Amino acid sequence: MPKSLSERDQLVNWHPYTQMQTAPAPIGIVRGEGALLFAEDGKEYIDAVSSWWVNIHGHAHPHIAERVAQQLRTLEHVIFAGFTHEPAVELSERLLRLLPANQAKVFYTDNGSTAVEVALKMALQYWHNQGIPKTKIIALEGSYHGDTFGAMSVSERSVFTRPFQQYLFDVEFLPVPVPGKEAEALQRLEEIAGSGEIAAFIFEPLVLGTAGMVMYEPKVLDQILALCHKHQIITIADEVMTGFGRTGKRFAMDYLTQQPDLMCFSKGLTGGTMALGVTTCALPVFNAFLSQDKTQALFHGHSYTANPIACAAALASLDLVEHPDFIRNLERISAAHLAFAGKLDGQPGIKACRQTGTILAVEFEVGETSYFHNLRDQLYHLALDHGVLLRPLGNIIYVLPPYCITAAQLEQVYAVIEQMRLLVVEQF
Repeated sequence: MPKSLSERDQLVNWHPYTQMQTAPAPIGIVRGEGALLFAEDGKEYIDAVSSWWVNIHGHAHPHIAERVAQQLRTLEHVIFAGFTHEPAVELSERLLRLLPANQAKVFYTDNGSTAVEVALKMALQYWHNQGIPKTKIIALEGSYHGDTFGAMSVSERSVFTRPFQQYLFDVEFLPVPVPGKEAEALQRLEEIAGSGEIAAFIFEPLVLGTAGMVMYEPKVLDQILALCHKHQIITIADEVMTGFGRTGKRFAMDYLTQQPDLMCFSKGLTGGTMALGVTTCALPVFNAFLSQDKTQALFHGHSYTANPIACAAALASLDLVEHPDFIRNLERISAAHLAFAGKLDGQPGIKACRQTGTILAVEFEVGETSYFHNLRDQLYHLALDHGVLLRPLGNIIYVLPPYCITAAQLEQVYAVIEQMRLLVVEQF
């Protein structure tokens, strides 16, 4: 008898963030449509986390599929060193029109981690090319910027990075300026910035994702960026997670008056269709690499840099981002999240509810907050049993749904979270 997809997988695959000895068999998915995933056993799941925050328009979107199919029949790939093509040029043109006005150039990579790596290299080499000894980086406590070595270095030191600790470069970490800690963060920045050695400040704007959807206000971020600009510190906005609508506007930086020098994107860039990363920069950064000396060029690249098919998928996704329904859906989901958070607030078992735009986080009161809390697996499987894909960060559950999710599907997700709350009350 033929083995199931799940059984075949276990014979050959190694999954991310998974202890393969103890993890249950993976669920075989055979099809997706809108906010739904369809398993090989016929069960349906609401993808309430947009499959790691990437499928912003839902699964198998026909407009994106058609644009990709057209590109496949035209040009599947071409080297991007010394050559260019229409999808890359058009995507850069359109993306820059949506970003803060100072963003002037686009560098293509493959994913969020490499978009961050490029931004860090740009920032450090910006000073190196000018012969200015600025070599230190600032980041926020609890940050997550990716799993490559530079990205790990500017992320929170944790069990994720422990085996590689000796290989990571030193970083100064600021307290996250959550309400009540704004002054502490600003004071610490003033102390660090005064050394004159700081090359760059990298940050997740408004929401720190892997830290448990920790949220802070635009006003204090504006103050932090103003201080950085005062001390001539390059600022890097990592919008890999927050970009393309997650915070209720197209980009988190749309809430601010200060503009970053560099920005990083991936995840929702192609609507979850293809792997693609982008780093954009202000013109002064780009100009620092212009020279008759070839060694001052940015020596970074990928075989699939600006892959035409991925760019075509991103262009189709931008069509949807620029459609009036996009903002209406952001507002609809944001309002639903806010109303549900209001119902949960103060209920037994609830430690905190946090909401920014289409991001909702519910932290359960279990005595301690930990990514490896034993409650995590119970919550995960409870949701799956009720036909909902939620991926808890320990005792914190978050919802980042596709923007096509229906009101009825959202209510089903909220009902599962209420079941989780009752489980927590029963056990704790």
